Amino acid sequence: MATAEVHYTLPLPTFDKPVKLLIVVAPYYKDIADNLVAGARSVGAACGAEVDLVEVPGALEIPSAIALAERLADYDGYVALGCVIRGETTHYDTVCNDSSRAISLLGLQGACIGNGILTVENRAQAEVRADPAGQNKGGGAAAAALHLIALSRTWAGKTKGIGFRP
Repeated sequence: MATAEVHYTLPLPTFDKPVKLLIVVAPYYKDIADNLVAGARSVGAACGAEVDLVEVPGALEIPSAIALAERLADYDGYVALGCVIRGETTHYDTVCNDSSRAISLLGLQGACIGNGILTVENRAQAEVRADPAGQNKGGGAAAAALHLIALSRTWAGKTKGIGFRP
């Protein structure tokens, strides 16, 4: 059982310059979303990040909102939060796969995103994972985004040679 395993967690990064973090949440299951947001806000605050929040209708809209913010706003990173609980149809698979794939593609394009969209079999699994005093997946997603921001700042301004020029 996964809850009995011990996992290593990286220490939170530190920053010389302020960090602006955008949480994009789909509050379809409001109580679960609120717990995810609380965990993410807490981790953001622990790193001194300025944290903004926007809500979207569902998990499929989260990557679109992040893409818009990446193009039109001034954020260093993003936290994607929501919950998809398996139902009776294949819609679950579509929402899980497409939201995850779109977030991954945005990350490959350089956006610093922590993915905290829960994909679970039932509400009980979601409640345990969302609880800030439990598995705190919202906080974990914020930590992932902050680690990517720190990494991008480490490599910012460094250029590789083009052609024969160094």
